[in-house]
Amino acid sequence: MNEFGKLFKNDGRYVIEFERYFMQDKESVFYHVTQPEYFIQWYPFATGEMELKEGGLIHFDDGEGEKYHAVITLFEPPRVFAFREVDDLLHIEVQEDTEGSRMIFRHTFDDPSWAAPTAAGWHRCLDALKMLVDGRTPEWPDNAAELREFYLGNFDIK
Repeated sequence: MNEFGKLFKNDGRYVIEFERYFMQDKESVFYHVTQPEYFIQWYPFATGEMELKEGGLIHFDDGEGEKYHAVITLFEPPRVFAFREVDDLLHIEVQEDTEGSRMIFRHTFDDPSWAAPTAAGWHRCLDALKMLVDGRTPEWPDNAAELREFYLGNFDIK
């Protein structure tokens, strides 16, 4: 099972995709992905203010005075949660799997120079989500630089 993200192009934009597997059913995983008390523990800058419906807003605060929001573009519990954050698209799909569930996480963006640091960040966030789903308190090991180097070396960006 590969926990690392992959990068590809789609319609002229870049997409980072991760697959993560969980022992829990898709309802439990989707709950941890979307419920504000969990969302704020794994998703950067989330405030916990969310309207969980299509067209609903997700509020963010970068901690440095910048407040912004995302718009939910697709909300189909317990399967799909998608939203537009500024110009980026985030799409999270949870599927049944033989031993629990499988989550596909996609982040679509324009600037290829963001690929490695963005993948490293999501890698860490999805590790935190896995801990939450497993009933553990998220830990944030000091591996960001190592992950950035890994993705820099493994993404073919031209």
